[in-house]
Amino acid sequence: MILVPTLIVDTASLYFRAYFGVPTSLQDPRGRPVNAVYGLLDMLARLIVQYNPGGLVCAWDDDWRPRWRVDLVASYKAHRVASSPSGPQTEIVDDALAVQVPWIRACLEATGLRVVGAPGFEADDVLGTLSRRWGPQGRPVIVVTGDRDLFQLVGDHVRVAYAGRGVAHNELVDDSWLLAKYGVLGRQYADFATLRGDPSDGLPGVTGIGEKTAAGLLAAYGDLDGILAAALNPSSAMTASVRKRLTASVDYLQAARPVVATAEVPLPDLDPGIGQGRADLARCSRLAAEYGVRGPMGRLLAALGEPELPRPD
Repeated sequence: MILVPTLIVDTASLYFRAYFGVPTSLQDPRGRPVNAVYGLLDMLARLIVQYNPGGLVCAWDDDWRPRWRVDLVASYKAHRVASSPSGPQTEIVDDALAVQVPWIRACLEATGLRVVGAPGFEADDVLGTLSRRWGPQGRPVIVVTGDRDLFQLVGDHVRVAYAGRGVAHNELVDDSWLLAKYGVLGRQYADFATLRGDPSDGLPGVTGIGEKTAAGLLAAYGDLDGILAAALNPSSAMTASVRKRLTASVDYLQAARPVVATAEVPLPDLDPGIGQGRADLARCSRLAAEYGVRGPMGRLLAALGEPELPRPD
């Protein structure tokens, strides 16, 4: 029996790619850019046609920079903060994209797709929680993202559709792919990223430990616990230079590890199913007219098995 997958989508990753991949000259009837809305709806339609999923969840960033992660590593995403003396810290996002984010959410909810976030957590944490919940049940899971950090979710029943070159050219990542590309397994990837660092998230990693060295350490010692145990053991085969770098960075590594790893989110039981009858077609029609996205809205509804998009009243 061939089991159909459940898609879990890193929504922000895709709408950022849509925004930068589709010209801002694409505008609604009021002259406002709608390129992110247009592009995301078309991306989802394409993914549904490609993978024919039995369910689809759109993970949402309720908190893009959780306080608990910043408390562990103060530099976490600090370079992406737009500080305001009279208000909370917000993410630096083009105004033309920021205004489209609530429109995107409204369109997704109108189609009947599940949009799932949690206070104090990022979309990555939602993706990780649902992957760990559904994968062991034998339900194939495909995580759709342009973020390499989510390679940590790859396992026996979980693969990542990596959209680094765009959704149209997504690569299906499994453990064999990761071994060939990086020399690590999915279960080792979070430790690999912790050692290597990630400047895009403000995580420095261990000075002098790049991808090749990090992969070699994981191949030799299994995980970060094994690596640190070897670094603290004078009789281990670890070289003196690597041992010195690691022992100098023990506090950082212990703090950064849970920052890089996806956290467990207290989500309720979810039905990710998709299919005809869940969309509010009248609302879809109104939103499509308001934002000038009738074409991609119709293509997404068709991919979901819904009737043709009606004309607005």
